Amino acid sequence: MHKYKRVLLKLSGESLMGNKNFGMDSEVISQYAREIKAVTDLGIEVALVIGGGNIYRGMNEVETGIERAHGDYMGMLATVINGMALQAGLEKIGLFTRLQSAIKMEQIAEPYIRRRAIRHLEKGRVVIFGAGTGNPYFTTDTAGSLRAIEINADVILKGTRVDGVYTADPEKDPTATKYDEVTYQECLTKNLRIMDMTAFTLCMENNLPIIVFDMNQEGNLKKLVEGEKIGTLIR
Repeated sequence: MHKYKRVLLKLSGESLMGNKNFGMDSEVISQYAREIKAVTDLGIEVALVIGGGNIYRGMNEVETGIERAHGDYMGMLATVINGMALQAGLEKIGLFTRLQSAIKMEQIAEPYIRRRAIRHLEKGRVVIFGAGTGNPYFTTDTAGSLRAIEINADVILKGTRVDGVYTADPEKDPTATKYDEVTYQECLTKNLRIMDMTAFTLCMENNLPIIVFDMNQEGNLKKLVEGEKIGTLIR
């Protein structure tokens, strides 16, 4: 028996860059595709939300000169590009996929329809949710939380480049220690920045657990869904 039946995997756009400074690394996409296939081969239903920060980040209006809402729409388009790239990587190794977009673009993606997304998952297809929530001022973390709740996912698996949640940034503070498990309330009290507040509150109010783990460590995703204690569990 596997611990989870349906999961939503949240990846950052930056994770697709690998060692590059911009864009995406085909080796990283291939690695992620293999990791996802190993999970779907177990019969687990997988949905995906990917950020767009490797292509465009629309947050800093002063720096870019682009109005925040306009920049956010640009960022949403970047997430669709990333979704298409990962879709190609998944299909290359034999997986069936569907890319759904919160912004209509019929030539390349289905419109996001909740019931259709659930049906795709039930049929064993990997569903990639692109274009965030379709609204400015919301991050892809929020989109991930919202979609996970809508499709009744058992958990959000937040793949990062660190192996969990720490008391401080482990890349800056060598004394930082890792949590194996932490409550939503502790995260708020200790100001542990796991997701933006809107995304985190959605998970907390709907009692949706989050696991933060190192996606770049080969085999971690499969170990997680099989019940091994990988990363940090927030609930």
